[in-house]
This record gives sequence, C-alpha cells and structure tokens, in this order.
Amino acid sequence: MNKKILTLLYLLLTTNLTFTQNNLSNALDSLFENDFFKSTIVSINIYDLTANKNLYSKNEKLLLRPASLQKILTTATALYFLNEYEFKTSVFYDGNIVDSVLFGSIFISGGCDPLFSLKDLDSIVKEIKNYGIKKLEGNLYVDLSIIDSLYWGEGWMWDDDPYPYAPFISPLSINGNSIKVIYRPSEIGKPAIIKTLPQTEYFEIINSSLTTGNDTSDFYISRDWFNKTDNIIAKGKISINHKEDTLTFSVVYPHKFFLKLFQENLAKNGIVFNGESNIKNVPNTAKKILTFKRSLDTVITVTNKISHNLGAELILRILAIEHFGKPGTARNGIIMIDSLITLIGHNPKEYKIVDGSGLSFYNLISSELVVSLLKHFYFKEEKLFIKLYNSFPISGYDGTLKNRMINSKAYKKVRAKTGTLSGISNLAGYMFNKNNHLIAFAIFMQNFTSPPKKARDFQDKICELIYLYE
Repeated sequence: MNKKILTLLYLLLTTNLTFTQNNLSNALDSLFENDFFKSTIVSINIYDLTANKNLYSKNEKLLLRPASLQKILTTATALYFLNEYEFKTSVFYDGNIVDSVLFGSIFISGGCDPLFSLKDLDSIVKEIKNYGIKKLEGNLYVDLSIIDSLYWGEGWMWDDDPYPYAPFISPLSINGNSIKVIYRPSEIGKPAIIKTLPQTEYFEIINSSLTTGNDTSDFYISRDWFNKTDNIIAKGKISINHKEDTLTFSVVYPHKFFLKLFQENLAKNGIVFNGESNIKNVPNTAKKILTFKRSLDTVITVTNKISHNLGAELILRILAIEHFGKPGTARNGIIMIDSLITLIGHNPKEYKIVDGSGLSFYNLISSELVVSLLKHFYFKEEKLFIKLYNSFPISGYDGTLKNRMINSKAYKKVRAKTGTLSGISNLAGYMFNKNNHLIAFAIFMQNFTSPPKKARDFQDKICELIYLYE
C-alpha cells in the first residue's frame, strides 16, 4: 500500500474520531442551551477509561456541593485504608454466673455498626441465653466511648430534624436510629390509632387527634423535634376515610432506644432483668460473651446503594479510630479523606469537606476531583475498583437509581451514586457506552428552584448521550 493511500486512511480515521467525539460535545452543548441552565450551575467531566482520554468537560473545576456524592470519597477512602475491616458489637459481663443467674452487669460495647437491626439484637440476646444466663441480678450498660459525643455533622440543617435521613449519630445504633409510626383513623369521635414499628414502650405517644366523618387536612403527626424528645405527637382531625399510612422519624437518643429494645428482648427471651440501664465503659476485668461482626464491604454497598447517611458517618469515624485512636471524630476521619485526595494527585486544601455523608451544605468539591478518584481506582486499584463499582446503584434496577433510565438506552448501563439536597442534584460513577467502553463521569447541577426530577431527567439524558457516543 503506497504512502498516499496510508495518509488518506489515517485522515479518514482521525476525522471520524473527531467527528464522533464532536457529536457528543455538540449534543451536550445543545442540551445545556435549555432555559433550565440559564440559572442552574452545571459542572460535568466525562472520561473514557477504555480509550484513556477525556470526552467532555464543562466547569469541571468549579467548587460545588457534592451532596451524597461525598459518599464516593468516604467509601473509597475506607476501601483504600481499612482493607478487610469488620464492624464489631461486643457483649461483656462482670461478676459471676451461679445457677444461670448473673450476679453482675452486662455491657454492650458499640462498634459503629450502622446496619445493626432488631433482628441482630435478638440474635445477641439468644447467645446470652445460650451462654447460660437466664437472670440478671445487676445492671445493663452501653459503652459509647469509641467515638465523640457529637450527634450531628458540621453544617447539618436544623430543620432536617426529625427526618430519618438526618440520623442522630451513635456508636451503638439500631434500625438506622429511626422509628416507623403507623397511623390510621379510628371510630368517629375517637383518637387516631397510632402504633410504632417495632412495637416498643420506649416512645410516649401524645395523641390529641380526633377521627371525623368529614374530609380534613389538619391532621399532624411527628416526633417532638421542637423540644428534642422522642415523644410522638399527634393532633388535629383525621378523616374516617383516610387510609392507613406510615411515617419514619429519627430517634434523638439512640442509646436509650437501644437499651429499651434490649430490655424488651431480654423479657421476650425469658431472661429476668429488673435492674437499671445507663452508659458506662466496659471495665478491664469484664469477660466477653460474644462479638457480632459485619464486613466493611457490606456496609459500603448499603451506604452507596441506598445513600445511607448513618453508614457514611460511622465509616468516617472508624477511619479516624483506626488511624488516630479513640474517640473517633469526623475531623480525624476527614484527614484520611484528605490523604486519598493527595494520593490521587490533588491538593486537599483546594476543597472543603466537613462530613462523611454529604448532608452538610459546607462541603465543596469539583466534578474533576470525583472523576480523578474514579480514574485512579480503575487504573491503579483493580481490586478496590471492583468493590467500589459494585457498590453503586444500577440504572433502572436497584438503589437510588431503581426508577431511573428504565426506558432509556442507558438502562442497566450506569453504575453511579446520586446526590440530592435542596436545589442540588448530582450523579457520578461509571457506565458503558454502546461500544462497551467504560466511562467515568460526574455531573453536578445546582441552584435550581424547580423539583429535582427536572435535573434528574437531564442527567438521565446525558447518560443516554454518553451511551450513544461511538
């Protein structure tokens, strides 16, 4: 083949590559001409990992609020620095066991397991019974010393209380430190019927509501967030035609909630206890009964799949404990995130990070930083990349992307983390295009007043355009 033909083929190939890449750029530029983006800030970075080249960038260095994209940094840092870590909830006792009676106290040591559930508690109580304890002649204590006593992250909004996405942080959590409240009308003239799930005597229900035969909209039910108590307040009128409904609230005092559920579970399993319950560190002389363990991989997957704020915050504190000792603090955990930022080639002083979940409005990072992290894990940390990739929701299938891109070309092609706060909607992660190239991307959309669905629809369209890129 002569030199002229080779030159012609080269020009045709390179022209085609430029043309197809410009098609993506042109399509995105056209999309961003929509009136929505006249007042909405957009920052986007798209990188073809398979071809090892940048596909598109716009405002990629702008510092914006990550919302729950912060969880990408938190979980990636945990994967990098914690290896095969296990969250541990341990039970100890002091004193002596005589004829199935413990003459002493039981201690539950919190290990920051964010996924600990009532089912897990039941397993622990059964183990205590199998250990040979059928009566406790002493007290029940929880050890909360592993982390500091700050119950919320820096910059969290006061009016996020009592919603469950803003959980009160405790090293001894249960059921996400939240309670489901089921309510429905009763007979006309009587208060609404209100129950908690799980059923427990921990919550005082202050119910001044009234069931009426008329249609009404003044029924109100909430946790008493104004006075910062765990009382459930119901008032106003509820129509007899109102269907049963459920609300979920955060719990102000997770350790008290845990202790009450523990006592009720002891009784359910036939273990007699009439002592007091409180906070107290495990004494050095105490003997271990059991340790309940949960893998870091499990916690990371749940944290990213459903955007579990408590999971991210407790992961952050475990990072602090493992590298700086007890008590774990958010600030020490952030030092570890800063270390990862440095490792991937960025200066942590150019960003602001104050929590692990992204619930704070103080956080400021860039789409460029997020894509740099995603690139680093793909190119430099193969095993960790697989874990991070698998922890992200799948478009149209599960997690926070379950109901998105179902009828799109990007259906099940996207593995990405969502990020949502008031006026903020972000999406970042990995996806395959139609040529099976793996793409890393980060999309920030901020400062809009419309419902977030509009921003999400644009993000879904962007993913479809990326998929169609040749």
